[in-house]
Amino acid sequence: MKKRLFTPGPTPVPETVMLKMAEPIIHHRNPEFGEILTRVHQNLQYLFQTTQPVVVLTCSGTGGVESTFVSLFSPGDTIITANGGKFGERWVKMPKAYGLNVVELKIEWGKGATPEMIKAALAEHPEAKAVYVVHSETSTGTATDVKAIAKVIREHSNALVCVDGITAVGAHEMKFDEWGIDVCVTGSQKGLMIPPGLAFVALSQRAIEKMETSTLPKFYFDLRRAVKSWQGNDTPWTPAVSLIIGVDAALVMLKEEGIENIWARHEKLANGIRAGVTAIGLKLFSDSASFAVTPVWLPEGVEWKKFNKILKSKYGITIAGGQDDYAGKIFRLSHLGYYDEFDMVTMITALEMTLKECGYAFEVGTGVQAVIKSFIK
Repeated sequence: MKKRLFTPGPTPVPETVMLKMAEPIIHHRNPEFGEILTRVHQNLQYLFQTTQPVVVLTCSGTGGVESTFVSLFSPGDTIITANGGKFGERWVKMPKAYGLNVVELKIEWGKGATPEMIKAALAEHPEAKAVYVVHSETSTGTATDVKAIAKVIREHSNALVCVDGITAVGAHEMKFDEWGIDVCVTGSQKGLMIPPGLAFVALSQRAIEKMETSTLPKFYFDLRRAVKSWQGNDTPWTPAVSLIIGVDAALVMLKEEGIENIWARHEKLANGIRAGVTAIGLKLFSDSASFAVTPVWLPEGVEWKKFNKILKSKYGITIAGGQDDYAGKIFRLSHLGYYDEFDMVTMITALEMTLKECGYAFEVGTGVQAVIKSFIK
């Protein structure tokens, strides 16, 4: 059985990238690694569409976001966080643990934050030092209009524009400099197509200056150290050498494809999946769909454990389930990273076969046809 991964992280790793990571290890303080790191830094700037530093941290995306809280703020500072899912919730709990005053904008799961909502919060809390938004909420497959929100924040405050881009960077349009973003974080196991273990943090000059007044305790996650090392083409601590070698190869692939083409591919794949599931009568979960992952309501009468077991054990397909109140009610299909049109056809084919075995009534082949038609318009 060929196993296929359709989760929104980890995502599939290209064979050429795995081969690079399997090469003999090299030392991280020698010229050979310095050449690799230089190329990684430059290509990360291309990915984020910025001339600003994009530092590499050896940690998960969550660690990357934590580094921004401890490096930018001081106890008692006010930040505004839009919470519309499991990860928005995390960016409420984490800063509270560090003594920050968090203004939580609670949003119904499946809906995105709006510029109007952010504008109202800023008017009520003019002291806010930053606004945190999730570009693509992994738990709900919901995208937020970061460009419009950044514009509102810039026009109505001096607050930093901080973006969780963990499942968005590489799937959604991201123009860090042009949109006036101050902080954006992503992780290695998403659109960058390598295993978990690295976080990437893009920082504006405003954010870098803000670090100088931060008094929260920090050491490993001190972004001042990371930026200083970046300027010298180094890392402050021992990096995950093999992962950086892997992301070097992956970033070269992405640059060769072209960032606009990457954004267009993800939109195309997302539209194909949605055409397929709706053609067989399934309902989409999100009102503001992400190009990284599509959550779908399980049809009435189909039990999640049986459905998931058949997909995985019989057809080799691993997908993600719902979280919290939506566990057992929705499932999530990824199209983030190393996927093409044929992967989407395979996914819908396995979905149809599994649903039929679970007793769900529909015309077999309808979803597959819909996917194919969406790709050959």
